[in-house]
Amino acid sequence: MNFDLRIPLGLLFTVLGSILVVIGLFGSPELVEKSLGLNMNLWWGLFQLLFGLSMLILAWRQSKSKS
Repeated sequence: MNFDLRIPLGLLFTVLGSILVVIGLFGSPELVEKSLGLNMNLWWGLFQLLFGLSMLILAWRQSKSKS
C-alpha cells in the first residue's frame, strides 16, 4: 500500500482555496479597501485552488501510469 501525500494535500488546498474564492467574490468591499484595493482573498484563493488541483492531477497521473 502506497501513501501519496499529494492526495490529502491537494484536497486540503482545493477546499481552502474554494472557500477563499467564495469569500473573495461575495465578501464585503471594506476588506478590499483595507488591502489597498486588492482582493487578497480572491487572489490567494485562486492560487491555492490551482495548487490543490495540480497536486490532485499529478497524483491521478501517477496512479494511472502504475496501472
